[in-house]
Amino acid sequence: MTSRSSLGLSRRAALRRGSALLAGGGIAEAAGDARFLLLGVLGLETRDLILHGDRVLDPDEASSFDAALARRLAGEPVARILGAWEFWGLPFRLAPETLVPRPDTEIVVEVALAAVADRASPLRCLDLGTGSGCILTALLSELPGAFGIGVDRSEAAVAEARHNAAANGVGDRAAFFVGDWCDAARGSFDLIVSNPPYIGREVIATLQREVQDYDPIAALDGGPDGLQAYRRILDGIGTRALLAPGGTLAVEIGYDQAEPVRALAQAKGFSERGLTRDLAGHDRVLSFGLREGLLSGHRDA
Repeated sequence: MTSRSSLGLSRRAALRRGSALLAGGGIAEAAGDARFLLLGVLGLETRDLILHGDRVLDPDEASSFDAALARRLAGEPVARILGAWEFWGLPFRLAPETLVPRPDTEIVVEVALAAVADRASPLRCLDLGTGSGCILTALLSELPGAFGIGVDRSEAAVAEARHNAAANGVGDRAAFFVGDWCDAARGSFDLIVSNPPYIGREVIATLQREVQDYDPIAALDGGPDGLQAYRRILDGIGTRALLAPGGTLAVEIGYDQAEPVRALAQAKGFSERGLTRDLAGHDRVLSFGLREGLLSGHRDA
């Protein structure tokens, strides 16, 4: 039986108590979640727990940790409780209007980087639906000569993305704008990336409570068939000639959306560059270039 409070417990004992509480509450990753919460709430690193695990929590620390555990037991994700999460090895502050960066989305970054022959070249990048800015910031951290633009419909998300880019040292090579997909973009880009909302509207009600209750619906809702955002993106890129000759478009997709997104892209004049799966073996990222006929049109423009 666990104690009613973490007050008077050492860091290690508080962690054991937290793990037991979460496990008893049906949290699948109880031990890992308790560890993230303890380190995050107390502002510690792993070595602090190893070297100073016997240090007793003071009243404020115990109260903060217990409050975090209560929020997790109520279904709130760890990242939302901490207000920050890691992506591509970089820290990102979160807002209610931004998705929690997920490991699967790192594949978008991997695919985009794989398309770059010279990472030091002065590339132009565009991130559509930038959210926390995690994809664009990760790209700019790997492409020292690149400049990037992030677009999102949410003013709060744009403000958060701007903060995150600056906090990760790439703010001077990034600009963020409020806009509806491609409407705010001008010029041509060597890399265009996006993790758009792709969940069918009726499917949202079946998702885990951590997603339904805490992720912004606007970042999930892909319309009746889950493909609404892809139509807007592909049409906007083509209409505004946003993809440079030889450039790459990389988009995250749902596990069952490779064929319909591929068909939409081909109908708009894009040629597929490849399909990449995630660690679970699910289709995750499709990449495209422009068909040769459209390349000629770009050169003639």
